Amino acid sequence: MRILAIDYGDARIGLALSDESETLASPLETYKSQSMRKDIDAIAALAKEKDAGLIVLGLPINMDGSHGERANKTESFGKVLEKVSGLKVVYKDERLTTVSAEKTLIECNMRREKRKQVIDTLSAQIILQSYLDAQKRIK
Repeated sequence: MRILAIDYGDARIGLALSDESETLASPLETYKSQSMRKDIDAIAALAKEKDAGLIVLGLPINMDGSHGERANKTESFGKVLEKVSGLKVVYKDERLTTVSAEKTLIECNMRREKRKQVIDTLSAQIILQSYLDAQKRIK
């Protein structure tokens, strides 16, 4: 089964997709956010097009483990996406994924303007790969 991962943000939404064996996460695209409804419709359509069977949504938990406004907004987005797409949405702690993605891109000598274009997609890929690796350890 393919799994779609989302790094949900107000301006941009990073997307990544797993291979069918649920082993490898690959970057997909960065979607420019329009409105919650349009974003949900577009992502649900993409999940169907890519034949995803599950959605992993990065959950921005605070460093102390609490849920703030951003996490609550993300959970609301996930609940509606689950209804519209008909797919189960699971949440994955995304603490420090953007920091990790930024560090990786800097190490690759990517210019700041280019990093801004791909950071969300790379974050989604990190979220998804972390989820896939955790699932392999459970099995």
